[in-house]
Amino acid sequence: MNDKDLELCFLTIPEAAKLIQGRKLSPVELVSAFMERIARVDPIIKSYITLLADQVMEEAKIAEAEISAGQYKGLLHGIPLAHKDLYDTKGIRTTAQSKVYETRVPDVDSTVIERLNRAGAMMLGKLSMFEFAAGGPETSIFDYSRNPWNTDYITGGSSSGSAAAVAASLCMGSMGSDTGGSVRGPAAACGIVGLKPTYGRVSRYGVIPISWSLDYCGPMTWSVEDNAVMLQAIAGFDEKDPTTSRSSVPNYMDSLTGDIKGMTIGVPKHFCFDKEAGDIDIETIEACEKALVDLEALGANIEEIHIESLEYANIANNVICMTEGFAYHLSGFKGQPENYGENFIGHLYTGGLYSSNDYIQAQRVRAKITREFAQVLTKVDAIVTPTSPRPAWPFNEKPVGALISERSFYAPYNQTGMPAISVPCGFNANGMPIGLQFASGPFEESTIFRMAYAYQQYAEWYKCRPGI
Repeated sequence: MNDKDLELCFLTIPEAAKLIQGRKLSPVELVSAFMERIARVDPIIKSYITLLADQVMEEAKIAEAEISAGQYKGLLHGIPLAHKDLYDTKGIRTTAQSKVYETRVPDVDSTVIERLNRAGAMMLGKLSMFEFAAGGPETSIFDYSRNPWNTDYITGGSSSGSAAAVAASLCMGSMGSDTGGSVRGPAAACGIVGLKPTYGRVSRYGVIPISWSLDYCGPMTWSVEDNAVMLQAIAGFDEKDPTTSRSSVPNYMDSLTGDIKGMTIGVPKHFCFDKEAGDIDIETIEACEKALVDLEALGANIEEIHIESLEYANIANNVICMTEGFAYHLSGFKGQPENYGENFIGHLYTGGLYSSNDYIQAQRVRAKITREFAQVLTKVDAIVTPTSPRPAWPFNEKPVGALISERSFYAPYNQTGMPAISVPCGFNANGMPIGLQFASGPFEESTIFRMAYAYQQYAEWYKCRPGI
């Protein structure tokens, strides 16, 4: 691969879009560069399940012709993406990385894929994941993805292939899904940007569910501006998904000003920065404390906050997720139990053991957490925490899908419906990325984009790329 092709794979979406619109870069040339890099790097990373080489090249030729004819559609026109194999794609196998759906080919696109297609984006292929976005990868039907920063380390899950592909520059963006951190966790582990939007901001029609009240569709990208571009294309009401909101969709690029002077950031130090806790990595705390200093240097006010019910968020999330997931898969468990991975069944069968009272109590905890966050957000503009309690670990240290902490910095936002974004904020002594999480009130994606972009431009961690 020559230096020019490598530089093309390292472009952000707005950088590539500017070249494409100005006809200084052809979508065909861009796709060719990515296909060459995938051929060289993905046998090591193992992020792609289905590679659409012929189809994406035809899409690139169509995009080139449209742009040449003056029919430029916007920033995603001619941009090569790839997606978690949870999103239905018309005529293309969609497996959820399970033998249950090994030969499944949908008749229609999910709404997210349809909207990205309408925006002119191209699809390089479908990406690996944990089975049904819940079971660990040990029993999935495809190989588990490797972390591009060190292939002896995990990527996190369940959007494992999406994080690996974006971090390794094997696509310019990817759609993941997030039920308890499955976008933000892998994003932090692989040093990229991952967004869990507000509940109802993005349609889930045509996306294989695990928990209908906790599932979210979110973009995973190299930069904050890339993320804003993708959310712009997919956000908004969808009559096929009654949970989507009719709230207007702002121009997210307008929020990327770099100015956060006078904004107030709440920090729950009692839960997320406790160096005595034993289940939070000290290097992670120190990197995020340095990020808070940087945010103060940018003019933000840092205020310590207390959210009493945070310690119950993880268990409540697990009860809700497992109960709803068990209900979705019950007929499958009865009809073809041999096709489910052992790890997935072990995880989801727990949901069948919870009583209706357990589920109701978990929902009551959820309501309490939601009220507490709403109260805090009357005093602060956003909340900042580490994304994960610790960075990625080696394959031989713990099971890939291991729960390494009773604390979850992800789960509160799946329950409250608030948007949350992870951005890189440094590396540990082993050279593995550490993530910083910004969250704000419902439909305040512009607020967290604004803060995350200002921090990104100041700290410049996005300029570091894995040497694979």
